[in-house]
Amino acid sequence: MSRPLVLASTSRYRHKLLSQLDLPFLAAAPTVDERAEDHRFADLGSDGFALFLAHAKANSLRASHPDGWILGADQIAVLPPGDLLHKPETGERAVEQLMRVSGHVLNLVTGVVLLDATTGVTREAIDRQALTFRAFGRAEAEAYVARYQPLDCAGSFRIEDAGITLFERLDGADFTGIIGLPLLAVCRLLRGVGLLPGP
Repeated sequence: MSRPLVLASTSRYRHKLLSQLDLPFLAAAPTVDERAEDHRFADLGSDGFALFLAHAKANSLRASHPDGWILGADQIAVLPPGDLLHKPETGERAVEQLMRVSGHVLNLVTGVVLLDATTGVTREAIDRQALTFRAFGRAEAEAYVARYQPLDCAGSFRIEDAGITLFERLDGADFTGIIGLPLLAVCRLLRGVGLLPGP
């Protein structure tokens, strides 16, 4: 019997992305309070903090899936020089967040970890995106939030809908990294352990 691939996430965005690879997998909720770890960001930096959270998510499922390959991922949104943006959760906070990023560059950093639950060995990857917002006004931000309700997205936008109109430039190796699970990096990790074909 083959070992299961377990996605350590209940995110509908990550579930949909991983489904594109035509691999069977389970999705399970990691037991990690991400906001409680925010204090580590200053010491770890963007890459280190994203990987720390991805490791924590994967390891939180190791006991319940001892024979699995556990895929953990975490994306952080950083407004230079070093402000972490979180999911706004309310329309008012989403509009305020959009006004903060208007005319600025937002950095998205996603840490990805593939944990062999049997041995504890991990493989990891980092995906970085630099998103340049054009300058827009409050009325446009309010209209976008009212129409699309991006309340579960740090930065208060979705690249998959009319949120694309808020941008001037997108810089990154893999657009799926903007959505939350960089599939090119994931494929490299899965290929490295034989879960996908190829050298």
